[in-house]
Amino acid sequence: QVQLVESGGGSVQAGGSLRLTCVVSGYAFSYSSRCLAWFRQVPGREREAVATLDTGVGRTNIDTSVKGRFTISQDKAKNTLYLEMNSLKPEDAAMYYCAITNVGWYPCPVLSTDYTYWGQGTQVTVSA
Repeated sequence: QVQLVESGGGSVQAGGSLRLTCVVSGYAFSYSSRCLAWFRQVPGREREAVATLDTGVGRTNIDTSVKGRFTISQDKAKNTLYLEMNSLKPEDAAMYYCAITNVGWYPCPVLSTDYTYWGQGTQVTVSA
């Protein structure tokens, strides 16, 4: 059973930084290619993909709304996914989730329905 546990959320002022961490168990990053992603959701809105990463070749995709400010990365040895968030804006406030597909994809999907396993989420609050 694949499990994901996020951490690193918190409350920051606009312009600040946070690094989110997602530890994955039940799947080894180095074993086969899967897509990992960070999604975010605010109440009343659809869950949206912020960034995706292919564990096999390390290919990443960043949503235009956060490009240049957010970076997604992996540590294969630790089976861990990261989201480095800089220059945070109030509109970045949301619950952030990490997710993984159950097979390899190319390119990595951005629809939440294409991801099989999810973490419990970590809250990010950004004050103006």
